[in-house]
Amino acid sequence: MTYTEDRKPPSDEARGVFDSEITSEFAVPDGLAVPRAGGESEATSEFALPDGLDVPQTPPAEPEGSAFSPPRTYSAKHPPPAFTPPTGIPMVSLTKDVPWQDRMRTMLRMPVAERPALEPVHKAEEEGPAVPRVLDMTLRIGELLLAGGEGAEDVEAAMFAVCRSYGLDRCEPNVTFTLLSISYQPSLVEDPVTASRTVRRRGTDYTRLAAVFQLVDDLSDPETHISLEEAYRRLAEIRRNRHPYPGWVLTCASGLLAGSASVLVGGDLVVFVAAALGAMLGDRLAWLCAGRGLPEFYQFTVAAMPPAAIGIALTLAHVDVKASAVVTGGLFALLPGRALVAGVQDGLTGFYITAAARLLEVMYFFVGIVVGVLMMLYVGVQLGAHLNPDAALGNSERPLWQIGASMLLSLTFAVLLQQERSTVLAVTLNGGVAWSVYGAMAYTGELSPVASTAVAAGLVGLFGQLLSRYQFASALPYTTAAIGPLLPGSATYFGLLSFAQNNVDKGLVSLSTAAALAMAIAIGVNLGSEISRMFLRIGSAGKRKAAKRTRGF
Repeated sequence: MTYTEDRKPPSDEARGVFDSEITSEFAVPDGLAVPRAGGESEATSEFALPDGLDVPQTPPAEPEGSAFSPPRTYSAKHPPPAFTPPTGIPMVSLTKDVPWQDRMRTMLRMPVAERPALEPVHKAEEEGPAVPRVLDMTLRIGELLLAGGEGAEDVEAAMFAVCRSYGLDRCEPNVTFTLLSISYQPSLVEDPVTASRTVRRRGTDYTRLAAVFQLVDDLSDPETHISLEEAYRRLAEIRRNRHPYPGWVLTCASGLLAGSASVLVGGDLVVFVAAALGAMLGDRLAWLCAGRGLPEFYQFTVAAMPPAAIGIALTLAHVDVKASAVVTGGLFALLPGRALVAGVQDGLTGFYITAAARLLEVMYFFVGIVVGVLMMLYVGVQLGAHLNPDAALGNSERPLWQIGASMLLSLTFAVLLQQERSTVLAVTLNGGVAWSVYGAMAYTGELSPVASTAVAAGLVGLFGQLLSRYQFASALPYTTAAIGPLLPGSATYFGLLSFAQNNVDKGLVSLSTAAALAMAIAIGVNLGSEISRMFLRIGSAGKRKAAKRTRGF
């Protein structure tokens, strides 16, 4: 028998109770009031802060940037040691108001990878000049500077400035005594381009040197746009320019230089005239030898003979004058002070090969002078001339005459260096200051002549550097002629005279004194220049990195 049970479908009320019974066990029971937040989900993160906890409100966060962007508290001017500057290289403060020599020297002393990135420079050419032509222009400018007696570091700075002005920032100039070379590598994956040039002739013309400095200054000025063709044209004009003083003016200047030098060491009017005549005769003989193609060694030898011969002739004629002052004045007109200062400066700045070559050149010139004077002194001794090596020079109390003679010496020296007329007055005053300081220390203060010379030369270098920085020009026209009164002419003469009289020990002492005085002049000039760069803020480029070298270990 089949049994079936009739069931009625549940009512709507019963269905609602039944549905509530089968909901999730996490449902809130009836009668429990739970506050609900408006519109937000019940399920929040377990890291959410409980209600009622006071938390200080932070300012709205800055928009998220790149992972390589510096923090908000980072300052590029004063970066903390933990961060690298934005460009990835050390910051170098190079303002536009400093001379280009300081800016280029600062970057040359840095490795290539650490130099500041080159700012885009818009030249007259849209695509920029060809790299070989820029390198050729750079080498020609460097040749004129090196041949004019500029220091190796300043020549490299000028070459780097020219390349950088045309967008070639990854370049390395190299300067030796006779060879200039420069290498440019566009990138690490491209082949470098290298060019070189040999300096075969050297000439002293500070007017041409100043014109080249002006050209480099204009090229390195970001506000001046000079095309490569215009730079070539100006360089050709500089090379074609004639010297500002003719040959007869140079000969007269040589005589006045020797005469004023003889007054410095105690000579009178007769000595002045005799020294001037001897120096002018020697200068004409040297020009004659140069026209015949003889090397400079023989030119110096021939030029040193006439002043010594005139001094010996006055002694043999028993004329009551200081014959030693005549010979000393002639030596002042021949001593290579310019090459000596440049050689020592190159050695102090780390260019040892160039410094050794320059000093070797100075030695050859000096030996040529020694040979010429010794020949005349030996002849005079054989003829019975009574030359006294113990005679005192320069001890006469004539400060006004000596200061006037020192200024005349600096003036004529500037003319011999073919300086611009606008710089002659400044270097003349600088020479008078140098001798005043030396006389006050050596004669009045009775200090060591070497120390007095070093201090006076230091002031010459300091004042010369200041004058050049105001003019944005080379310092050589303001310093070289001013050291003329400090050159060791008397010590050299007495050393040679002692050798001629077979007194070797006394001769070595005098020549050693002359060498010490020469080194004091060169080091003093360089030190004065460096002091002006270190401590004075006139056109300073800030801290200038020097080369880090070993200390003997």
